[in-house]
Amino acid sequence: MAVKIRFARFGCKHRPFYRIVVADSKFNRDGKNIEVVGHYNPLPGPNEDEIKKMALQYDRIQYWLSVGAQPTDAVERLLFRAGLVPPRSMVVTGTKTQGQLVDNLTGTVWDDKEPVNP
Repeated sequence: MAVKIRFARFGCKHRPFYRIVVADSKFNRDGKNIEVVGHYNPLPGPNEDEIKKMALQYDRIQYWLSVGAQPTDAVERLLFRAGLVPPRSMVVTGTKTQGQLVDNLTGTVWDDKEPVNP
């Protein structure tokens, strides 16, 4: 069973609200899930402080990541902002035979384990 951490969409038309759920990858997006581990509201209401609301259960997300659950790309970005997962490694491709590693935080290019100053 391949387990994913992903969004389940709720809310009205043009007013999405997402639950962050742990589900089998074979189930539908809004279908059966194993556990709800958080929620995310990308559109704040008019009375709120104009920020996007997000709530996560850190201990449960850490547990599911430790047993092999794979977050989707959108959920991985949220987990990165929350400090739960490290950033993905970026690769700059000049030609098809050569790829250079890039430091995720500073953007400097690495050349044989030493950063190259731009």
